[in-house]
Amino acid sequence: MAVTPAAATQPAPVAAPTLEVRNLRTHFFTRAGVVKAVDDVSFTVGRGKVLGLVGESGSGKTVTGFSILGLVDPPGRITGGEILFHGQNLAKLSEEEMRRLRGNRIAMIFQDPMMTLNPVLRVDTQMIETVLAHEKVSKEEARQRSRDALGMVGIPSPDERLKSYPHQFSGGMRQRVAIAIALLHRPELIVADEPTTALDVTIQAQILAEVQKLCAETGTAMIWITHDLSVVAGLADDIAVMYAGRVVEKGAVGPVLDAPLHPYTEGLIGSVPSRNKRGEPLRQIPGMTPSLLSLPPGCAFRGRCPKAQDKCREEPPFGEVLPGREARCFFPNLTPAEAAA
Repeated sequence: MAVTPAAATQPAPVAAPTLEVRNLRTHFFTRAGVVKAVDDVSFTVGRGKVLGLVGESGSGKTVTGFSILGLVDPPGRITGGEILFHGQNLAKLSEEEMRRLRGNRIAMIFQDPMMTLNPVLRVDTQMIETVLAHEKVSKEEARQRSRDALGMVGIPSPDERLKSYPHQFSGGMRQRVAIAIALLHRPELIVADEPTTALDVTIQAQILAEVQKLCAETGTAMIWITHDLSVVAGLADDIAVMYAGRVVEKGAVGPVLDAPLHPYTEGLIGSVPSRNKRGEPLRQIPGMTPSLLSLPPGCAFRGRCPKAQDKCREEPPFGEVLPGREARCFFPNLTPAEAAA
């Protein structure tokens, strides 16, 4: 059948993101008050893309990751927003429905590998059971996949190491086993919570290369939670910077790290030792992160910000400051030409 000119010029449909988080709120209801650990957080992660979620300890980045996988324990709970995985709202699923997704289509790599590994079971038992829990394959095939996964993360003599118990591995080796388990099913989404912190730089580089290869070849989307900007610079496509439970800046990783809009992002980058000239004192952000139980009115960063003004006593909106760049600030870092545009 002939194609009409109108049909021929129709744009191709835009692929929906693997994950879209909309206005997520996760609060902890304690005796001392309500802790707004995640407060109105939104971002998207496309197929085959890596989002770097960065911020200081206590900024809410790990709770964001736990919320996505439905792992927030009482007294915490998701109080608002949507977590859309291929359009399906994970926040509305039952525990049984989430269990079928976790470890199969969605995986998490924890900062502490012992949150993944059972200390009284051999590694082969744990990895084979992980495969068989979600797929109907032979035990031998499950063993082979487990062996290949260990080799992928740089564990030598994988056949022998499969027969070992977790306590027979070093901390770094245990973390590599935990990463291998997360990669077993080639999941569509991986949430990685500072998984390479305990590893030496050589192994870290190897795992980061494998992660990039996995995302590029299989279309896996990834959220890489970290405070290490050097890792994000080399791994991520996009970056979201969190402070006091909120995203304060978001955009492509290159522009954000080269020319940050938010003073907090600028402070984080300036605190990296390699960016300081030899002999100069290390630059740092003054003060402490405010308590999430008693956040100051207006901008939460106001007490530590060198650009703070009276206007900052009001709540700054989160919106587009430059094309493809969003920030939560009344006085973002702009060149005279950008400010005039």
